[in-house]
Amino acid sequence: MSNSQRKTIGNYEILRELAQGGMGVVYLATQPALEREVVIKSLRRGLADDASLEERFRREAQAAGAIHHQNTVAVYDCFAWRGERFIVQEYVAGEDLAAVLRIVRRIEPAIAGLIALEIARGLEEVHAQTVVHRDLKPGNILIGRAGEVKIADFGIALEQRKTALTQVGHAVGTPGYMSPEQHRGERADQRSDIFSFGVLLYEMLTGTVPFQQPDDDDDDDEPSLIHQIEAGRYVPARRLVPGIPRSLAALIRHCLVARPKRRLESATEIRRALERSLGRVPPAECRGEIAAWLWERGVFVAEGDETGVIRPPDGRRRRHRRARAAAFTAASAAVLAGVGLVQVGAFPRTRATPVAEEPLARVRFRVDPATEVRIDGRPVLSADGDDVVDLAPGSHRVSFRHPEFGISEHRIVAVRGEELSLEPIYASRPEQP
Repeated sequence: MSNSQRKTIGNYEILRELAQGGMGVVYLATQPALEREVVIKSLRRGLADDASLEERFRREAQAAGAIHHQNTVAVYDCFAWRGERFIVQEYVAGEDLAAVLRIVRRIEPAIAGLIALEIARGLEEVHAQTVVHRDLKPGNILIGRAGEVKIADFGIALEQRKTALTQVGHAVGTPGYMSPEQHRGERADQRSDIFSFGVLLYEMLTGTVPFQQPDDDDDDDEPSLIHQIEAGRYVPARRLVPGIPRSLAALIRHCLVARPKRRLESATEIRRALERSLGRVPPAECRGEIAAWLWERGVFVAEGDETGVIRPPDGRRRRHRRARAAAFTAASAAVLAGVGLVQVGAFPRTRATPVAEEPLARVRFRVDPATEVRIDGRPVLSADGDDVVDLAPGSHRVSFRHPEFGISEHRIVAVRGEELSLEPIYASRPEQP
């Protein structure tokens, strides 16, 4: 029955069709009793006769319905109506992470860290309910117009207390994001989601996935996707984007370990590692910074009378970003020094370095996002084209390192209260057409 003919499903009023897939149709609807918009997923009438698919559909609702957390999509209802089955869930007005990456290509480390922190918080609760998602990927991470980050689509989730619907030896998931044990068809546990999280973080920071499916025309010696994953064969994130903080690169490495016993064991470890680098950022602040960054880059566009998100004053946002940059720098320095490490990996126990309330001298860097900036030999957070750093008065050595253009070095003298603008001059940089 077409969307135009069907005005209601049960107690819900249909607004429009959002998508169609092999399993069924997804609608945007309203729930008049509570005056809220919801998403309704249907199981096609013919598929409902398949007992295993109907059971999987029911289990998706039960698995997601048992989880109540601001970083997971809430399930409100599951019911049958006129011979069809439906799941009613929270509507998140925004985009999925896959769409965001198509627009921005990659996400600057400070914001990627906040998104990763929100995902880790949600994943921590998912695992606390003994549920394994098994399909973490950008398409299943929703980011709302107000900056909320939510894990979605529990269609192949596994409740560890229940018998698996998938037979042993049958791989389930999305190939480029699956752990080695998932590829082998072994029973997944929470460490499988940890591996997928590492792929997600790598992709956010670099704009590509660590493990690539060889093209049909490639050399026969090119290793298969499964071999790459099992061998841990991928280009380190910092080799692709040198400005990625070492603390985030270390987190990726410890998530992408092929052997589950040597991998990070829990989302709690991920959350704590990120909090050591970022500081204990409240969820509301995470949402505000994520939303502001996405709106500034045109991921979201105001519609109708909408005026966008409420942004904190520019000065306050700069302080937050500088604090985040200082935290990453401190974390990276501790990794390099080999001190203050936890047993499971190279994650420092340092907390965010406090930023002075009154800036001493301010330097604004205008650089390509791939550029690594160092001040007096110490790395600062990769700039996004317009980053600001506070410096103590005096002489400082600044170097810019670009993977394609090389190194540009400068000597500056910072004066209290003065603002400088600095950009690299590369001897080998080709002329622009």
